[in-house]
Amino acid sequence: MLEHRAMTAEKYVAYYRVSTQRQGRSGLGLEAQREAVRALVDRNCGRLLEEITEVESGKRSDRPELRRAIRRAKVSGARLIIAKLDRLSRNASFLLHLRDSGVRFIAADLPNADETVVGIMAVIAQREREVIAQRTKEALAVARNRLAKEGRTLGNPNGAAAMRRADKGNTAAIAAVAAAAAQRAEEMRETIADVVASGSVSHAAIAAELNRREIEAPRGGRWYPMGVARLRQRLGA
Repeated sequence: MLEHRAMTAEKYVAYYRVSTQRQGRSGLGLEAQREAVRALVDRNCGRLLEEITEVESGKRSDRPELRRAIRRAKVSGARLIIAKLDRLSRNASFLLHLRDSGVRFIAADLPNADETVVGIMAVIAQREREVIAQRTKEALAVARNRLAKEGRTLGNPNGAAAMRRADKGNTAAIAAVAAAAAQRAEEMRETIADVVASGSVSHAAIAAELNRREIEAPRGGRWYPMGVARLRQRLGA
């Protein structure tokens, strides 16, 4: 009888997420998630088939362990259980993936959340990201205009050089940023050559001519001598 009850109890596959490799190794935040999941499973007299942990950045949209947890839940007829849905409520890609997967799921902190609730949360999360991005863009524009009046420029805080100086980002990320900058520079090679051939030789003259031609700088807006100097250095021109 006990064995039959165990076999007929609802099955769960747990999905945990920690946002850095350090947290993954140390277990920071992970044990609290496990306790919340196990408490809900026990309350529902269920069985926990497997616990799957994702160690990644919250900014990433690809989640191989989430996909694995969803597959495991589907093939075993289990319900995917998440410790804290509110912790992921601003991550639109996660919420949309969860909603569209078709898997049955439950969250320990929001046990009444269903596919409709998650869909609404995903829309709100995406809108929040767009608003934050727009505010950041507007703030940078204000800062650039203020510095331009002072004859200064605002550097790229997300550029490869800035990342190296701050000791942030892994090698692959820094290389990707550098590669993107090199590609943008290469796209400007013919234009710079044409501007120089027209008689604009100094960095200031080139910047003025680029602005006259309404050619945008790499991060939008106007060209300044320092930006031209960096571009020409990349091109070896």
